[in-house]
Amino acid sequence: MTSAKAAYGTLLKIGDGGGPETFTTIAEVTNISGPSLSLAAIEATSMDSGGWEESIGGVKSGGEVSFDLSYLPTHATHDASTGLIADLKNAVARNFQLVFPDAGGTTWSFTALVTAFEPSAPVDGRLQASVTLKITGQPTLA
Repeated sequence: MTSAKAAYGTLLKIGDGGGPETFTTIAEVTNISGPSLSLAAIEATSMDSGGWEESIGGVKSGGEVSFDLSYLPTHATHDASTGLIADLKNAVARNFQLVFPDAGGTTWSFTALVTAFEPSAPVDGRLQASVTLKITGQPTLA
């Protein structure tokens, strides 16, 4: 029998920068991808490497988190005065939490910049937006 977990119930939360910091769930998120963690491989082959390329680990990157949402133009987590659009306009790095719906309450925390916010308004559908966060610094993967 599988041990797979349903993704439904995963939350993406944004911090308020306070102390202690309070996190609010970003409204109406429908799909989440990332973070796209990576490690740069630095080529380190020498004359005595036995004819095989060798590499060492370099800089790590938290990469990006992308997500889609049902766009609510006046919602505090979306709007241009306090939400994701405001953070993009002001180049504000904020703390985020990605909370998985597993029994252990796995939470990944990271600081990120909102680097893209792309709304769409299909004639036969709902207002939507695609958002990209660029992680800065070391994420906490607990």
